[in-house]
Amino acid sequence: MILSKSINKYDPCLCGNKAFYQKCCKKYHDGEIPESAEALMRSRYSAYALNLVDYIVSTTHPQHPDYLGDRQQWKEYIHRFGIQTKFDRLEVLEFVDGDKEATVSFTVHLRQGLEDASFTEKSLFEKIDGRWFYKSGELVGAK
Repeated sequence: MILSKSINKYDPCLCGNKAFYQKCCKKYHDGEIPESAEALMRSRYSAYALNLVDYIVSTTHPQHPDYLGDRQQWKEYIHRFGIQTKFDRLEVLEFVDGDKEATVSFTVHLRQGLEDASFTEKSLFEKIDGRWFYKSGELVGAK
């Protein structure tokens, strides 16, 4: 069984919005459908920080390579990443909305041990049957 980290519902949300977790990402983690790709991206960041593995999997596009591979191995990878990583901050740089596709560019500030593991990504989201899914991501400025 994969265990998640905990957060008090009255703590500030990890996604960087100025709202309590209960009023922000918790509702999505509990099953409400995010209204925008940005809301989904923020809730996925919080889910990574809280090690909510099933949420990450369920909000990934069915055509994403990780989704199509060995599901148990993928879940274990997400879990290990979550427990080995300190999630310091999310910074949304740009959100380009669309009816069926949207992009969100962001920087995540992470640490693994004493090492900075931060990165910037431009993510593509696709809406299927009224629900947004993370389809792919491209590292920005990666060499």
